[in-house]
Amino acid sequence: MIVLYPFLFELNLHQLVWGGNRLKQFKGLPSDPNDKIGESWEISAVKESESVVMNGPLKGKTLNELVAEYKDYLVGKTVLNQYGTVFPLLVKFIDAAENLSVQVHPNDELAMQRHGCFGKTEMWYVMDAQENAKLYCGFNSLISKYEYGKRIEDGSICDVLQEYNIKVGDVFFIPAGRVHAIGGGSLVAEVQQSSDITYRIYDYGRMGLNGQPRQLHTELAVDALDYQVSESAKVEYHRTINKPVCISDSPFFTVKLLEINRAFHRKLFKYDSFVIYMCLQGDCTIKIVSTKGYGWNVMPEIREVSLTVGNSCLVPASVADMMVIPNNQAGITKLLEVYIDNKNYNR
Repeated sequence: MIVLYPFLFELNLHQLVWGGNRLKQFKGLPSDPNDKIGESWEISAVKESESVVMNGPLKGKTLNELVAEYKDYLVGKTVLNQYGTVFPLLVKFIDAAENLSVQVHPNDELAMQRHGCFGKTEMWYVMDAQENAKLYCGFNSLISKYEYGKRIEDGSICDVLQEYNIKVGDVFFIPAGRVHAIGGGSLVAEVQQSSDITYRIYDYGRMGLNGQPRQLHTELAVDALDYQVSESAKVEYHRTINKPVCISDSPFFTVKLLEINRAFHRKLFKYDSFVIYMCLQGDCTIKIVSTKGYGWNVMPEIREVSLTVGNSCLVPASVADMMVIPNNQAGITKLLEVYIDNKNYNR
C-alpha cells in the first residue's frame, strides 16, 4: 500500500448565473471580464463534480476512489465509523458578483428521507467584500408557514430576513434549516457537509444561464425551514498571529484560522481525522513530520507540497503531523484549517 501524502486537486470551477471573474484572479489564472464563475469546488466527493488528484503516484484518482481504497488511513478511524466510505465535507471558494438566491438546506434526517444523502450545515469566512456588501441569515421576526407562502408570492421575503453588512474576516455559521443568501460583491470561503441539496426559495425573477427561469423549491422548503427568530449567525473571535483561532466548531466540522509569519507545527493525530488547508493569502509549504501517531514508522514518498493562494490540499489522517511553513516570512500567510473534531464530538 502506498503511504499517503498531502493531496492537491485539479481545477473544478462552476459557471453560475450570479458568478463573476474574481476566482480565476484569486487563483492566479488568466480571467475574462465575461466570466460567470460562481464557485471553485476545492475538495469534493459529490458524484457529479468529484475532485481528482493532480500530484504524486495517485494522480488521476478521484476522492471517492481514495476513500474506498484507503478508508481510515485517509479519513480517520472515527470518521470512517461515523460516515463509512462517504467523504463527509465539501469546501469551496465562492464569488458572488450578484446576489445568490434566498435558500435553505434540509437537515440530515430530511435530506436522507428525501434524497438519500447528508443535509447541509455550513459556515462562511468572508475573504473580500465590496462596499455595502451584505448577506441574509435567519428570520428577524417569527413568521408562520402561511406568511412565508404569501411573502414568496409578493416578493417581500427579504423584509423578514436578518441582514448583515459584511467585511473581510467576518465569519458566519449556518445550521441546516436556516434561511440565507449571500449578497453581491462578496468573495467567500465555504465549509459544508458534503451535499449539493439546495431549496431555492426566491430568486428575484432572474433567468438562468440558459435564458430560462431558474427552478424554485418553495414547497420543498416548507418543512425544511426553521421559522423561529434566529440567534446571530455571526461568529465573534479574536485574531491572533501565530496561534490557531477556532472560528467554527460543531459535530460536522471544526474550522481554525491560521495567520502565520513563521513555521508552524500542527500535530493533529488526536482528532483522528483528515485535515484540509484552504490558502486565503500568501503561499506556504505543507511538510509531513511523522506518521508515528498512526502506528507507522515510515515516511511517504511525497513528504511536502507547495500550497499557493486560492488553492487547497487534503492531508490524510495517517500523516496528520506536519509543518506549515510560510514561503514569504515578511508577510502573513492566512489559511483555514478544517477537520472533524472527534476528540470533542465523538458520536
